[in-house]
Amino acid sequence: MHNFIEVLIGGLLSGIMYSLVALGFVLIYKASGVFNFAQGAMVFFAALTFVGMQELGLNFWVAFVATLGAMILLALATERIVLRPLVNQPQITLFMATIGLTFFIEGLAQLLWGANVRELKLGIADEPIESILERYSMVISSFDLFAAGVAAALVGGLAIFFSKTRIGRALRAVADDHQAAQAVGIPLQQIWAIVWAVAGFVALVAGILWGARNGVQFALTFVALKALPVLILGGFESIPGAIVGGLIIGASEKLAEVYVGPHVGGGIEGWFPYVLALLFLLVRPEGLFGEKHIDRV
Repeated sequence: MHNFIEVLIGGLLSGIMYSLVALGFVLIYKASGVFNFAQGAMVFFAALTFVGMQELGLNFWVAFVATLGAMILLALATERIVLRPLVNQPQITLFMATIGLTFFIEGLAQLLWGANVRELKLGIADEPIESILERYSMVISSFDLFAAGVAAALVGGLAIFFSKTRIGRALRAVADDHQAAQAVGIPLQQIWAIVWAVAGFVALVAGILWGARNGVQFALTFVALKALPVLILGGFESIPGAIVGGLIIGASEKLAEVYVGPHVGGGIEGWFPYVLALLFLLVRPEGLFGEKHIDRV
């Protein structure tokens, strides 16, 4: 039982990290209906730019602010140059545009900063910490706990921002009905620009945390793929769904690796979330927090 709880806690902490990446998808999809396949590339661009800024001699916070400015400019340029001309086009057209954008951002990041693997240090070692659970022979990674705390604070702050502020209310109105929101004077293009800028900020935080854990390298772009099962479980338009879906995926993949993996040869952690998402699609395709769509025929 002690081992089960330890694995479960580790999975939940990792799940919060997945929620952070999924949140970027949710924000853009909720406001504009665009599935931003380039979110993973934005995470990679943010992490590589942040490390590059530090290599130029900037301290952590100056590099953070400078990178945030770069991410906001990238997000605004993406919305203005790539997606705004495609408004009212079929969803597949917008999706293909974000795929092309993915390769452009990946190439731009490596053109500016190089393709070498970088180490990103936050001053927090990925090692067990003293905790009250130690009396039960359980350990928790200090970095996982820190990253989960940062991710939880960010998700909570964004949830409050979008539920309590004027911009947040405008976002919810746009998400519910674009035409009705525009009819009452809500500027759709400004709202979309704000959402893309916030998604850039989320990508920066995710890039720093994942880069500190796995190193700043091209593989960061694949973090977005781990967010897909999270979105399927939680729902593509739900911020709480991104959180709950991340926790479920994080916990289930760790438990599956420990308790099922030995019976199937191991390596189950990499593909189990996708199997779980596939099974979930058969039962509730709209996700836990998604709304059922009923088409009249």
